[in-house]
Amino acid sequence: MAIFEHFGPSTEVKRTLMNSVMKYFLGICLAMFVVSCKTASNVSFTTSDIAGAQKMIGLEFSEANIDTMYNYLRRNRRGYEAMRKFSVDRETFPAMVFDPIPSGFEEPYYAAKPIWKVEEGVERPSDLEELAFYPIPKLASLIKNQKVSSEELTRMYISRIKKHDGVLQSVITLTENLALEQARRADQEIAAGQYRGILHGIPYGVKDLMAVEGYNTTWGAKPYENQEIEYTATVVKRLEAAGAVLIAKLVSGSLARGDVWFNGKTKNPWDITQGASGSSAGSGSATSAGLVAFSLGTETLGSITSPSTRNGVTGLRPTYGRVSRHGVMSLSWSMDKVGPLCRNAEDCAIVFSVINGNDPKDPSTSDYSFGFRDSRDFSQLRVGYLKEFVDRDKTASGDNLRSALEKLNGIGIEPVEVSLPKEFPFQAFDIILRAEAGTFFDDLVRDKGVDVMVEQHPGSRANSLRQSRFIPAVEYLQANRHRRRLINEMHEIMKDLDILISPTFGGSQLMITNLTGHPVVSVPTGLDKRNRPTSFTLIGNLYDEEVILLLAKKFQEMTEFDEMHPPDFLPGK
Repeated sequence: MAIFEHFGPSTEVKRTLMNSVMKYFLGICLAMFVVSCKTASNVSFTTSDIAGAQKMIGLEFSEANIDTMYNYLRRNRRGYEAMRKFSVDRETFPAMVFDPIPSGFEEPYYAAKPIWKVEEGVERPSDLEELAFYPIPKLASLIKNQKVSSEELTRMYISRIKKHDGVLQSVITLTENLALEQARRADQEIAAGQYRGILHGIPYGVKDLMAVEGYNTTWGAKPYENQEIEYTATVVKRLEAAGAVLIAKLVSGSLARGDVWFNGKTKNPWDITQGASGSSAGSGSATSAGLVAFSLGTETLGSITSPSTRNGVTGLRPTYGRVSRHGVMSLSWSMDKVGPLCRNAEDCAIVFSVINGNDPKDPSTSDYSFGFRDSRDFSQLRVGYLKEFVDRDKTASGDNLRSALEKLNGIGIEPVEVSLPKEFPFQAFDIILRAEAGTFFDDLVRDKGVDVMVEQHPGSRANSLRQSRFIPAVEYLQANRHRRRLINEMHEIMKDLDILISPTFGGSQLMITNLTGHPVVSVPTGLDKRNRPTSFTLIGNLYDEEVILLLAKKFQEMTEFDEMHPPDFLPGK
């Protein structure tokens, strides 16, 4: 070696220099080994990746901090991979179950459950198709008194589905065989004097997020087009126990988003150039067009109230936890609600009285009482309204709402001006829904099934699920801490009110009440200049669906908006 020859061939010098050179090269090799470990496929990220990732969450750590946290992040990654080796049943809720009850809350109490009276004196029409838009009490009268059989009624609705749904695209699965079997059973029981109650023999449909054994439950999405769940949702079982007849599984927008599903776009029967709105699009459209007597939908952030408004029906979004979601696709465990879309408020109350209540299979459910005292001094109600948004709306929808307020003045209601909470990070709250949805659909994202969904644009459900993987757990929990503040502040507003009146899409009303779990009912108020339906929303206190339904019923007795139906789908069309 030339260096040794330059200094002379001393054995000691050779040994010393050799050791130094060896240490130098070993150091280089060790450094290269560490770097290679950090870039190896089993770790697949480097400290540079961490430095880049922190920009997405608005933080900046020093290079030394990033180096020291690297092993923690590797451990986190191993934890993720360990979890992914275990499957979790889709009905398993997170250990942290959302509780909407604010500090100082006192629950409403109703001593007696509602007893529904079946009308007398309802006569069979000459044309059976006229029954398509009858409310539940009138249909019940005809069936109970055996003037119309459940099978006849069921066949009429099935015929209308086959006639009109090619245009509306509101039905995913027609459960014809099951419906006729249930209808015949209802007729036999009624003939034998075994009347189960006001829903006995009444045909209905459910949003296709709800499992029905023996039928596909597609969730409106291409990856689940052929999915069959081998049990039936609790709400469907409760309606079956009441004797109702399931005739259709209705369109859900893809994974509960919008009105586009894997086979098309559901239409508004008032204007078929317009979508039915989502995601309970099929429930809104089919109920409006008289293809079912009533339907069930779900709401996380507007999916009962929006299609109810768009399609001109009455929709009840109950208090969070009032209705079981067992057997119903989860989008957000802490925000999802199941509720009815019906002809009018009384029909909503009837259906709600059957489907509400505790379910051991759904840890979020409660067993608070529900009454429907059909007598009330409305002048004694404490009513507020969102004056800011009522005055601001200069459209026909705003005109119709102001007219509705005048009608309510006529029964002694003089609402006071109220404002919704404002000092909150509303832009952050949507991450609660998106993080929980990403968790439920974890497998769909990781196995790339999300890539075959029909919609792939930036605002699509597919992209919402992908981005959920980049929501930090810390920010999700911080959003829920602000949510708790919102719950308490909303309680301070509502504790002095029985009802709060709002434009359906006024300000942050939909987001706030979905986050806090308050019940609302969407009530038709007429048509706009394009002959499309408009509505207003009544917000109630937690677990007090009765008062908003009673006021909605009173309003509908004074008006005819709930009796208006899309002209192109009337009998004989």
